[in-house]
Order: sequence, then C-alpha cells, then structure tokens
Amino acid sequence: MEGGVLALADHAVLPLSAVLTATTELGYKGSGQNDPLIIEQASSIKELPIESSSKDIVIVSRMHDLPGDHLLVEIFRVLRSNGTILIQMSLSTAESLDETVSTLKRQLMLSGFLNAQNLDVKQFVSTSDVNYSTVKASKPSWEIGSSFSIKKTTQSLPKVQIDDDMDLIDEDSLLTEEDLKKPQIPIGDCEIGSTRKACKSCTCGRAEEEEKVMKLGLTTDQLNNPQSACGSCGLGDAFRCGTCPYKGLPPFKLGEKVLLTDNFLMADV
Repeated sequence: MEGGVLALADHAVLPLSAVLTATTELGYKGSGQNDPLIIEQASSIKELPIESSSKDIVIVSRMHDLPGDHLLVEIFRVLRSNGTILIQMSLSTAESLDETVSTLKRQLMLSGFLNAQNLDVKQFVSTSDVNYSTVKASKPSWEIGSSFSIKKTTQSLPKVQIDDDMDLIDEDSLLTEEDLKKPQIPIGDCEIGSTRKACKSCTCGRAEEEEKVMKLGLTTDQLNNPQSACGSCGLGDAFRCGTCPYKGLPPFKLGEKVLLTDNFLMADV
C-alpha cells in the first residue's frame, strides 16, 4: 500500500511487467516503481482502500467501456499534486475508438484533471483487439480548498515635477485700471430730441418714444408744428415710410400747418 504506483484493471490478470514498462516510459523513478499496487476488477469497488494524495501514478487498463465517474473521482483523490493518470482502452473498430477517446478526455476534464492527451506506448495486455489508445492526464498542483493571493499590478500616475524657482504670473496683475471700470454705453445718433429715427439697437429711449407716438396717433404739437425726420413726409404717401404719422394725409409743405378740407373724412360714394 505504500508504493507510489497504482494499477487498476477490469480483466483477471494485469502483468507486473506491463505496469513497470508503463511507469518507465512515463519517466517515473520513484521508490514505488518496483513495488506497484495492482487492483483487479476495480469497477466493482466503490471506494479505493488507499489514503488520499498518496500515489504518484495511477494506471488504468480498460476493455470496451469507459471508466465510471466514481472511479475517476477516487483516482483524483488518491493522486498527489501533479500526479499522473494513464488510461489505456482497447476497442474493435477505429471509429468507435476515436469517439470513445474524445469522450474520455471530456470525462477527465470534468473530473478535475488537466492536459489530457494521447500517449504512444505499448499495449499493456495483449488482446485480439488491435485498436487501442492511451490517454495521459495530470492532477493540478493545488489541492482542493487551497488558496493563494493574486498580485495585482497597479499603474501609478505620472509624477509632475514643479520647479519652485519658476516665476508664476498673477492673472489679476495683467488688468489695468481702465479694464476694471464699468463700461459706459455711448449715446447714439438717435438721441431724444433730434430729428433722426431710432436705430435698430437703440438704447437711448428714442425707440420707446416713437412706439408711443404710433400708439397715440397724431399729437396736437405734431399737427401744429409738422416735422419730418426723412424730409419726405410732405410729398405724400408714396414717399412716406411705414411708420410715418402723416400716412393717409394729403401732401403739404413742410413747416406749415396741415389743413384738411371739410369733406376729407366723407365717403366718396
């Protein structure tokens, strides 16, 4: 029970020489090589009578069928870390063998084994089946329940070196007294009292005065003292602007009082 090699077989006899040949081809040189443990009819055993993590190599010789999941679990248990499992199967046809080997590799992966691959070794037991294949896999180097820390690499931000001798300019020192004064809005050409019209961006108040005049209509002062900002009000509607207070009145001479006839407001019909 203390040997480092375990051999499992379903047939009646598994030659010791076949086990030793397999371990030699695997390169195993442990003390248990000359004293391997051989268990026959292994499929009928529910639990292997072997301590956990006590074997370096487990050799399985099968005929015609895949090892059960419970057997693979037991083999995983008794193998040491980085231990090797070697499974050889014999089938009558090559097509069935390829499919069976593919299924076997999937079984080994699901059981926790790593690096399942085909291995070119001699047949352990000579049979009438000429088609056989040997699959090798290994147990991970870590045990179930083990833990280890993961080193995380943190990228440090680039360091910015500031030279204390560097002269820094105060932005406020760039402003003059004129820059700090509140800007004064200049008086435009449309100052109240002049004869010119209010400009589009009027800020002096003339635009408001003209709007009041339009709302109120003609004032007495305008009728008594007719004035024209454009100089064309007396020529008639054809020469008057759209906001002219004399729009609709007959032509008149500038500077004279506008006189209306008695029938000016009467209908033509």
